[in-house]
Amino acid sequence: MDIIQQATYQHTDVEIQSREFLYRGFVQVEKVSLQHRFFNQTDYTPVFQRELILRKEAAGVLIYNDLQQKFALIEQFRIGAMDDIISPWQLEIIAGVLDGDETPESCIRRESLEESGCEINQLQKLFRFYPSAGACNEIFHLYVAEAKLPDQGGIFGMPDESENIKLHLLPYSAIDDLLQGSRLCNAPVIMAVQWLQQHVATLKNV
Repeated sequence: MDIIQQATYQHTDVEIQSREFLYRGFVQVEKVSLQHRFFNQTDYTPVFQRELILRKEAAGVLIYNDLQQKFALIEQFRIGAMDDIISPWQLEIIAGVLDGDETPESCIRRESLEESGCEINQLQKLFRFYPSAGACNEIFHLYVAEAKLPDQGGIFGMPDESENIKLHLLPYSAIDDLLQGSRLCNAPVIMAVQWLQQHVATLKNV
């Protein structure tokens, strides 16, 4: 099986005809007129339009502790899941958007203190990805980190940012049920917990 390491085309194979802001708020929305190369042809597509949601880069971390046999997830209300029949309060990893020239690692350390009270030293990067490239330019940096977890959860967040975050401390024994259940509904938490499942399986085989 061939593994594609090189993209067929690059950003220079996209021609932007125009772009204009439709909305500027917590997120920004642009209308973009563009055309791009056809596969296996020298021709370009006809000019077409797309709406593009602009968001800052974000970073998140799954905190775990092998000695305690526990990991941390947070729960908070999410407007995107407002109509979710299970719950608008989503289970997530600790995460936040990068401020200015902040690095993903610095963002994660700051968010970890704000959302869990945990201090992180060593970080292991898993992936850099677009959560929804069909409509949004957000890039997400996903990490895991082993750190000392508190004895119990609590309520965290920045009230001036309308954050109301509940910290859950879960045993490794809950991993399989979480992945088979319906409470994990976003890509970063699913990817991170799947990594933890593999990590725990490796520990058992050592």
